[in-house]
Amino acid sequence: MNIAVILAGGTGVRLEKSLPKQFFKVAGKMVIEHAIDAFEKNEFIDEIAVVINNHYQFMIEDMIIKNEWKKVKRILIGGKERYQSSFAAVNAYQDLKDANLIFHDAARPLISQRIINDVVKALDNYKAVDVAINSADTIIEVENNIITTIPERIKMRRGQTPQGFKQQIIAKAYEQALKDPNFKATDDCGVVKEYLPEENIYVVDGEEVNMKLTYPEDTYLLDKLFQLRSVEIQNIDLSKEDLTGKVMVVFGGSYGIGKSVLDLAKENGIHVYSFSRSENNVDVSNINSVKEALNKVLKIENKIDFVVSTAGILHKEPLETMNYEYILNSINVNYTGMVNVALASLPYLKESKGHILFFTSSSYTRGRAFYSIYSSSKAATVNFVQAVSQEWETFNIKVNCINPERTQTPMRIKNFGNEPEETLLKPKTVALRCIQTLLSNYSGQVIDVRL
Repeated sequence: MNIAVILAGGTGVRLEKSLPKQFFKVAGKMVIEHAIDAFEKNEFIDEIAVVINNHYQFMIEDMIIKNEWKKVKRILIGGKERYQSSFAAVNAYQDLKDANLIFHDAARPLISQRIINDVVKALDNYKAVDVAINSADTIIEVENNIITTIPERIKMRRGQTPQGFKQQIIAKAYEQALKDPNFKATDDCGVVKEYLPEENIYVVDGEEVNMKLTYPEDTYLLDKLFQLRSVEIQNIDLSKEDLTGKVMVVFGGSYGIGKSVLDLAKENGIHVYSFSRSENNVDVSNINSVKEALNKVLKIENKIDFVVSTAGILHKEPLETMNYEYILNSINVNYTGMVNVALASLPYLKESKGHILFFTSSSYTRGRAFYSIYSSSKAATVNFVQAVSQEWETFNIKVNCINPERTQTPMRIKNFGNEPEETLLKPKTVALRCIQTLLSNYSGQVIDVRL
C-alpha cells in the first residue's frame, strides 16, 4: 500500500504572509491543493494523509469537499518542527508495517507524475528513497565566514521531496532518534542516514521545477512555471470529447482568432454565437450591449457554457502623438470591455459552472515603446484573470487567458504589414488551444501558445 503524506504543518514565517505558505494561491489554486492533486491522480497512490497545524484543519476539510478528493483519508495534527509532523504520520500508520510512506512538502506544488512513479517503483528494491537534483553551483562549507571545505560538485545534490520509506524502517529510525538527547531535527532521509546507517538510501532524479515555495520572490517564479506547464492541455483530444449541445458565446468572432475559435467550435458540435461591432453592432465597451447579446443566447439555448472574448484594439504609436480618442477607445475595449464581459457573463456561468476566456499578449510582461496603452491593458488582463479566478472559484467558474505569440491576424497585418508566414502562428492553432483550455480544469492561468 502506497500512502502519500503531505507535510503542511509549517507556519511560513519566511514568506511573511498572514497565512502559511502552503495556502498561497497560484494558478487558480492554493499551493497545497496543487500538491495534493498530483498524488490524488497518481495511479500508484492508494491513500493520502495531510499533516496540518490544528488551526487550519477546517481549511483542509473544506478542500476535500470542494476538490472531491477520494484518496485523502486522514487529517493529522503536526508539531512545531518538521520531524514532529513526519512522526505523527509514522505513528498513525504503525499498524501498516508493510506500507510505503511517501512524504512530500505541501509547498512543492509542481511535483510531477514521473517523480512520484519513480519513488514508488524504487521502493520495490530499497527501503528508503530520496529525490535530488544536480547542483549547478559550487558548494562550499563555511565556518566564521571562512571556507573550510569545497566538496566535489559532481558528488553534490540538492534534496527535494517526496521521500519514500518502508513504514517499519522510518518508524525504527525515529524510535532511535527520539532516544538521542542530542537529536537535531533534519529531513526524514537524514534521520534514516543518521540512525540506520546500514540502510542504503536510493536517490531518484528530481526536477528543477519541483521547487519549494519559501521566499516572497519564489511566488513569481512559481507563477511562471505553472504557465510553462500549461502545455499539458495540448494532450486534450477534441475528437474524444463529447461537445454536442455545449453553448459558446464569442465576442470578437467576425475575423482573426475569434473567427477561428467559432469555426472550430462548430466543427466539434458546439452551438456558437458570435457578436462584434462589425457583425451585429455589439460593443463590449457598453455593458448593456453585452447583456443584451447574452440574453438573446439564453432565450434560445437556456444556458451558456463558454464565453470567449477576443475583442481587442492595437494602435501602435507613441503616446504623445496618439489621438486621444484612440487612447480612450483602446482602454474601453481592451480593459473596460473585458470587465463588462465578465460581469455580464457571471449569472450564466454560475448556472452552468462554465468557463470564460480572455486574451493577453506577450507584451504584457514588459511595457515597450509604441505599445504603452496596449501593453498596459494586456498586463491588466493577466492580473484581472488571476484575481477573478480566485473570487469565482466558489461558483466553480474557471477563468483563464490565452497568450499567443505573433499571430497572422488582420489586426497584426494592419500594424506590421506583411511578414514571413513561417514566423507567425496560424489563428487555427490558437483556436485549438482555446478549446482545449476550455475543456481543462485550469483556472487563473496564462496559457502560452507558441510556434
